[in-house]
Amino acid sequence: MNIDNLTTPCFLLNLDILEGNIKKFQGLADETKTQLWPMLKTHKSTEITRMQIEAGATGVLTGTIDEAEAVVEKSGVKKVMLAYPVLGSANIKRIIQLKKKAEVYIALDGEDGAREISQALDGEEINYLLILDSGLGRFGVSADKVVPMVKIIDNYKNLKFSGICTHTGQVYSVSGKQEVGSIIEMELKSTKTAVENLKRSNYKCDIVATGTTPTFSEAIKSPYITASRPGNYVFCDAIQVALGAATVEECSLTVMSTIVSQPTEDLFILDCGSKCLGLDKGAHGSSLIEGFGTVKGHPELTIVGLSEEVAKVKIHGETNLKIGSKIEIIPNHSCSAANMTSYMVGYRDEKVERLIEVDIRGNSKRPQID
Repeated sequence: MNIDNLTTPCFLLNLDILEGNIKKFQGLADETKTQLWPMLKTHKSTEITRMQIEAGATGVLTGTIDEAEAVVEKSGVKKVMLAYPVLGSANIKRIIQLKKKAEVYIALDGEDGAREISQALDGEEINYLLILDSGLGRFGVSADKVVPMVKIIDNYKNLKFSGICTHTGQVYSVSGKQEVGSIIEMELKSTKTAVENLKRSNYKCDIVATGTTPTFSEAIKSPYITASRPGNYVFCDAIQVALGAATVEECSLTVMSTIVSQPTEDLFILDCGSKCLGLDKGAHGSSLIEGFGTVKGHPELTIVGLSEEVAKVKIHGETNLKIGSKIEIIPNHSCSAANMTSYMVGYRDEKVERLIEVDIRGNSKRPQID
């Protein structure tokens, strides 16, 4: 089947581009002898996870317990990091069970969380990474407080310090490409300071993990960084293009839509809306993008508004499109767009090859009800 024969809206995944992105980032990691632990929240797909592991990824980073359990069970993953602190007795119980099947690293950023997990472990041991705040201001402690916090957590003997991790998500809120470099400098300075402080206090970091897609290629050159955890690189999106981290040709995920109306000379209406493209302009708000997605190959079009199932597209000047024409849209934020569907249509050279399931979205693990 040709992709043009598909009903719309639909989520298209160019397999050649996807595989190229996976190979490129794994190759860059291999060149610098940096471990690659892809963040799975981007695609939430056990099949894409298998592709990343087969390409050489050391392990994976997960945003949810659902993701962690699913990839261990279905994708042959042997090493899993949790990106955020996991608390609550039911959640911790799942982590303890997961630890029996894979090498698990939890994330901590304070004593309260450490105490709760330590008590729940009931004598069992688990590895943890201390979250370093390198400027995002979300989780973590500053570089000068890393050693004091590790010393506090040392009181909980079943929590084993394995290193530090950080995420410079503030890169997605910069107002220009030139600012990305300053975020990388912040990432590297914070990481270096933390590692040196730990070293002086006789703490060894087996893992020093950073990672965002825009900072990846430069950050991994640091001798202090042993692991990187980018996620968006498999798809890329309009934000990555705006930041200079990717080209349009490296965007593998698009939403195909049909023009269903032209109420005025300068306005099209599409059959896809916020439930395909999402309303956000990046997790931290990017001023570098215009509209709600990039219409591939048609710079004369700007998506100016979204309802849940339809979009308003402004026409600037001349266009060869008309009612009934199909277009492809590169989402602003591919992570949130991919989370809107249960599957993506994988294709090569305009021919449909297979469906790729998005099978580890939120609450995909159903609870057992007594």
